[in-house]
Amino acid sequence: MAGAGLIGIKRRIKSVTNIRKITKAMGLVATAKLRKARVSLEIDKNHYNQYQLVMNDVVNSIEEKNLYVDGNKSKKKLYVILTSDSGLCGSFNASVINTSIDEINKDKDNAEVIVVGQKGRAYLKKLGVKTISEYVDMPNVPTIKEGRTITDNIINLYEANKVGEVYVVYSEFYSAVKQIVKTEKILPIERKKEKVSSNDPYVEISPESDKFLKVCMNNYIKANIMNFLFNSKASEHGSRMTAMNGSTDNANDLLDKLTLKFNRLRQSAITQEISEIVGGAEAQK
Repeated sequence: MAGAGLIGIKRRIKSVTNIRKITKAMGLVATAKLRKARVSLEIDKNHYNQYQLVMNDVVNSIEEKNLYVDGNKSKKKLYVILTSDSGLCGSFNASVINTSIDEINKDKDNAEVIVVGQKGRAYLKKLGVKTISEYVDMPNVPTIKEGRTITDNIINLYEANKVGEVYVVYSEFYSAVKQIVKTEKILPIERKKEKVSSNDPYVEISPESDKFLKVCMNNYIKANIMNFLFNSKASEHGSRMTAMNGSTDNANDLLDKLTLKFNRLRQSAITQEISEIVGGAEAQK
């Protein structure tokens, strides 16, 4: 009986050891990817923040009505949901999807969805949420190509009056252990009354404001999408690193318990065998 128990424990120890090797390796890979993602995010933040200051001055300087600022007549709301292509990243995808579903359910009949990431696509399909566009197999460091593709789709839908408001649901990166899911409205642009830059708040636009703002809007939406993608990727890698490190720690704890149990059971079996040998020797006297 003891022998059978020892064999079972040895198998479990081997299985947990193999799992620990995998989680440790994945944790190291996620750490390396997170390091690169954080560098890209910090570089992008400088461009994104400066562009926001400029756009705020431009928007506040527009006196006539404009499609990108005053909106269109459509009641539809577009939600761009950013998730990952692979799993094993803790609650990263579930948190984004749960927030997205809460937003969509506020006005389900007027909700349109664009999803980025295979996990998000699978979640939404399971929940019965239809999407109008899907983007998968995103690179670890998003490039301008992905940002331009998503931006062009959003602007085309907005200019065609197919959607009246555009929101992005993503996970904002703060640290490797802290990411917060946010819903940001990017269209139409809201006028901010306060002056947020050190420049003259009035900007004279030439040529026509419509043409000028259309170019600015394309770049502004692209800057937003790129910033959200960088945040999402950094959050994904941070969540995966934390999840894998936690799994490795749990595997170590389980191995300690199994090893202790194995040693106790083996000691008990050895003690029993010695007792049987001694008892047999005594019986021969």
